[in-house]
Amino acid sequence: MRSTLHYLLAAVILAIYGGQVCPFLESLTLAQLLGPILAVLVLQYLLHRSLQRRIMLKTALKYQARRVFQSELAMFFTAGAVLMLFNRFWFDFPLESGLKVVLGLTVLGYFIAIDLALERERTIAATLQAQGIHIEPDAEFMPLTRKVAWFASVSVIAILSIVFLVINKDLDWLVDSNHGLALADARRAILGELIFVIAVMLPYIINTIHSYARNLHLFLDAENGVLNAASNGHLDSQVPVSSNDEFGLMAERTNTMVRNLRGITEELRKTRDVTIHSLAILAETRDYETGAHILRTQHYVKALAEYLRDHPRFAALRDRDTVELLFKSAPLHDIGKIGIPDSILLKPGRHTAEEFEIMKTHTSLGADALRRAEADLGDDSSFLRYAREIAENHHERWDGSGYPCGLAGDAIPLSARLMALADVYDALISKRVYKPAFTHDQAREIIIEGRGSHFDPEVADAFLAIEERFIIIAREFADEHTRCP
Repeated sequence: MRSTLHYLLAAVILAIYGGQVCPFLESLTLAQLLGPILAVLVLQYLLHRSLQRRIMLKTALKYQARRVFQSELAMFFTAGAVLMLFNRFWFDFPLESGLKVVLGLTVLGYFIAIDLALERERTIAATLQAQGIHIEPDAEFMPLTRKVAWFASVSVIAILSIVFLVINKDLDWLVDSNHGLALADARRAILGELIFVIAVMLPYIINTIHSYARNLHLFLDAENGVLNAASNGHLDSQVPVSSNDEFGLMAERTNTMVRNLRGITEELRKTRDVTIHSLAILAETRDYETGAHILRTQHYVKALAEYLRDHPRFAALRDRDTVELLFKSAPLHDIGKIGIPDSILLKPGRHTAEEFEIMKTHTSLGADALRRAEADLGDDSSFLRYAREIAENHHERWDGSGYPCGLAGDAIPLSARLMALADVYDALISKRVYKPAFTHDQAREIIIEGRGSHFDPEVADAFLAIEERFIIIAREFADEHTRCP
């Protein structure tokens, strides 16, 4: 559609232009003037369609825009040459007249070729983005500064050349013709011709600037979108590499940077996960009864968090990264048990009141260790914050009767409220030296009884809503101490 409109305008403009710059063309009838122009441009348009298809099929994507520009400019120059030869042999016009036609069509073709090449760049960018592929820019290319310099230079030379031809033709007309016009009328006629030339040239120049700005805007939007996403920790986006210039090179290097960041981030995540797992296993080795307790509880926590993410009280859980951090941090809830003496931690029976007070310090011991690590890391949004909250507060109760600080209600961190239920449920269905493993139904009844006293009421309700998932998790990570429902 865009190319069709360009060719139609070219036919109209050339017909008017010929009369403005050449007295020989002005002497032709409308049919004599338009006939050859339309014939040549129709043939050129058909060739244009064929070449466009060939370029798209045979030319690498990164060279297509350049080939479109070269082919269009060559065709318009050739069309001007054909018209020059036709007028010379058919109407015996001088070479000067033909060169004016060649100049006019070449200038039009220059602006049309740029516009169609820029349109091709946009089409390529959309195709590459839709398919998720990229071109590979060449090491050598024409930089933007040189393109702008060429465009500005050619535009100025083209305008000055055509204005010179118009003025030269009108001066000859004033000197040699017996036009019978008053000087004021002749001046208006000359100014009208100059205004016509400027009115034709300026829209083409402005259109070219707008078209290039549109392409630049698309690239900058994509570049800024990826950089903004990367600055917020989202490293899955890529800038479409769709042009064989510095912008394509910039996009390629941005994508390389994002890929490298993604690799480093993934390595750090793996290191973090291995560290958490190693610390959790270390704590587990001191308490032989826990078995797969850490695996089950972290999956319970994740199941509760995913169910509650749409609840208005738990807006923080709508962030998938937060849920993932809770899942990763949960295994460290009993890390403080490392600091409990074996005589108490491994005692094969119930603890005395004094022993239980010492046992309760595992919450503070774990929190203090994680708090120091958190301070060294200097990132208050890291997994260590959730790990510390869980380690310190997972034995707090909703009614304020828990330990170590006697927190109540929403003063208890959400992460710890989720872990409180997960930890109690798993302890209930697991065998201990002081009790047998309870059934799921028995554990369920105890949790219902603790709703609003031990547990956050909404968390307890979430457990009841997804108890089948708890059953599945318990079966999947069962050990010899667990009573599978």
